[in-house]
Amino acid sequence: MISRESISFSTATFKEFENIEGHDMMATAKYFKEYIDYQKENNLLNFRFKTNGCGPETTVSSPFLSQPTTCISLVSNDYLNFTRHPKVIEAAIAGIRQYGTGAGASPLIGGLHEYHVELENKLSRFFNRPEGSSIIFTTGYTANSATLLSLLKAEDCAIVDMEVHASVYEGLLGTHTKKFPHNSMVHLERALREAKDQYRTKLVIVDGVYSQNGDLAKLDEIVNLVKSYGAYLMVDDAHGIGVVGETGRGAAEVYNVLEKVDILSGTLSKALGHIGGFVVASPEIVNFLRYQSRQHVFSSTATPASFGLLKALDLIDEEPHWRKQLHDNVQYFKQGLLTLGVEIGNTESPIIPIKIGDPVRTAEISRMLLQRSIYANCIIYPGVARKDARIRTSLMATHTTAQLDAVLNALEDIGKKVSLKKGR
Repeated sequence: MISRESISFSTATFKEFENIEGHDMMATAKYFKEYIDYQKENNLLNFRFKTNGCGPETTVSSPFLSQPTTCISLVSNDYLNFTRHPKVIEAAIAGIRQYGTGAGASPLIGGLHEYHVELENKLSRFFNRPEGSSIIFTTGYTANSATLLSLLKAEDCAIVDMEVHASVYEGLLGTHTKKFPHNSMVHLERALREAKDQYRTKLVIVDGVYSQNGDLAKLDEIVNLVKSYGAYLMVDDAHGIGVVGETGRGAAEVYNVLEKVDILSGTLSKALGHIGGFVVASPEIVNFLRYQSRQHVFSSTATPASFGLLKALDLIDEEPHWRKQLHDNVQYFKQGLLTLGVEIGNTESPIIPIKIGDPVRTAEISRMLLQRSIYANCIIYPGVARKDARIRTSLMATHTTAQLDAVLNALEDIGKKVSLKKGR
């Protein structure tokens, strides 16, 4: 809880407004609106810009632009640009024509349709698991939060990398949680040792590809530690599925441990180009979730446009050149950034951070890029640590070399005016 008197609009972040002392929900909302109005009036709000869809270019409407402007887009997680793939679009339209626009009910009481079963079965086969090993959710966020709320109780313990997604933390509200510093095997083992005889279920939770740094979990080492201490492993690979690994099966494929992951969660909204989430686990765990996960049982499920997902999963194997082109773009852009002397961390994915450190300078660079018709995300606290602000870029297979060069040239020009080096 924080006092209203301690909040300064010039330095505050969204985090400070979560729980204000003495403010009920309406008073909190009204005060937060004052803060957002202040941000808008002072050209400080870097969020909720309107675009016209996913692609290597998009039209952006922003207070920092005099009119809607076509910009090179570095903000989309549509890594393979399957949202625009003609075969995916045709499949989605065909599904709507056959089944209509909605599911009509929750899967437990009439909303389980043929295409839902087909999608779950295809996901099981995609990850070389037996039938009954997959369950779909309305979002990737829900796939994590709903699964964890169902499986972990007060007698259990989750051991999580500190940089896992917010959806994971929401799913841990009813259980014990131990956090370990990002990718630190020493601290993971310490947490496993402490939890070994203290809790009923011990579940280690990591990302496959981390959403802010773009680096991979050390899954080979993690698997060995988890198994040696009698724990289970959950990998959220929302940003890895379809993108990394020889056949696009994600970070676990990179380390050849796919069959050793107890619970694999992911999203259908990134490389697969639609919306929704999924969990792949043992048929027993999946069966439990089908009847015990409240967000699954009491929510209507995926629409018939999910036929596009069935085609997208096929295309991962049928058209691997998209993944190859994405990889080439990543290598080209990373080399260009390193030539400029910027810090990009240990990224091994299409997520490439330009680490600035200072939040004010980061926001300034973001605006300068936008004014040069380049849309990239300004990520500051609480999205990352206060000292770790960055420009977050996401590449797509359909970016051209000319577009990437335009971004690098703009950064080089901006770097002559505002330092791109990390620091305050």
